Parts: sequence; C-alpha cells; structure tokens
Amino acid sequence: MNQIDRDFTKHFFSHGSNAVIVLLLAYLGVQIVRADKPSALLPYLMLGLFIFLVTEYLAHRFQLHAPPSAENFIKKLQHRLHYDHHTEPNRLDLLFIPVWYLIPLLCVYGFLYLKMTGSLEITHALLFGNLTGLLYYEYVHFLAHINYTPKTAWGRYMKKYHLWHHFKNENYWYGVTNPIFDFVFGTYSDHKEAKKSDTTRSLHLK
Repeated sequence: MNQIDRDFTKHFFSHGSNAVIVLLLAYLGVQIVRADKPSALLPYLMLGLFIFLVTEYLAHRFQLHAPPSAENFIKKLQHRLHYDHHTEPNRLDLLFIPVWYLIPLLCVYGFLYLKMTGSLEITHALLFGNLTGLLYYEYVHFLAHINYTPKTAWGRYMKKYHLWHHFKNENYWYGVTNPIFDFVFGTYSDHKEAKKSDTTRSLHLK
C-alpha cells in the first residue's frame, strides 16, 4: 500500500461513522454465518442492499433537500445533515453520516424488519445489506469530495456525476453510487444542457 492509499484509508476511517459501520458489519456477518442455513439468507441480504439503494435516492431528494422546518431543532438537523454540506462541500466533518444519527436509524429499521418478518436471522441479513450499501455510499461520496482520482472508469464517472449536483445544479443527479433512479424519476440531465443554479451552495437560503 503506497502513501496515498495509506492516507486515504486513515482519513476515511477517522471521520464519521465508517469504523462503526465496519464493526456492525462484522457482528452481523458472524450472526449470519452462525444461522441454521446461511445461504438461505442471501436473498434477504440482497434485498437489504436494494432497499438501501432506493432509500439513498429518495432520502437525498425528498428528505435532505426538503424545505427548512419551522421547528428550530429540526432545522438545525437539516443543516448538519445536508444543507451545510452543500455550503462547504470540502469539509470532511460534514461529509459522513453522524453516529448519533446512524444508530437510532438502524434501531428503527431493525425494529421494522423484525416486526415484518418475525425472524432475527432475516433481520440480520437485511441490516447487513443496508450497511453494505451505506459503507459503499460513504466510500464513493468520500472519493467525490477529496483530491483523489478514482482508479476505475466507473469511479471517475460517479465522481463527476456527484460534483455536477454540487456545482452545476442541485435539482439533478441525486444518485451518489449510481444514476439509475435519476433516470427512473426524471432527475437526470445532460450536464452540458442543465442550467447553472445559483443555489447549489446555499440550499433554501433565499
């Protein structure tokens, strides 16, 4: 591992909740392996990953870009979770999901999964899929905001794709790990044709 890669790894795991995600994945992985029929849980793991990918788009577009709440506490959360990230896109401390937000969110998802399936093993698999997607999301998002050129053509494309959202027009390109749901829901645009927005760095501050 060269110096660039060592620095990259150090910074990725020293910010946000990435180390916590890895620990939770290790715990859930052990539980899945210990299940009566681990292979039977694979479809639920893939379903959990799919749920994350859908949620990635919907949460970014409709939750994180929602108009500011009249409640001051909620408005402060909105700023911490996303508005301030648009204002200062290169601040790493604003880049990752906070641990204090991640843990309650996982508890809600876990509770709903358990109530719907009645199975702790299936719940573990669904959460493993969710967290796998989240860790990949944090990785891709991190690459988009640091002075680092991804090593694959796909990585380089998604970096440009996300930066269009930040510096061209915040009303397009909500996908961070993939553009699929932008095509599905009509929020994809050719970046050469999209109108330059004056509010990419100041969400809802007009």
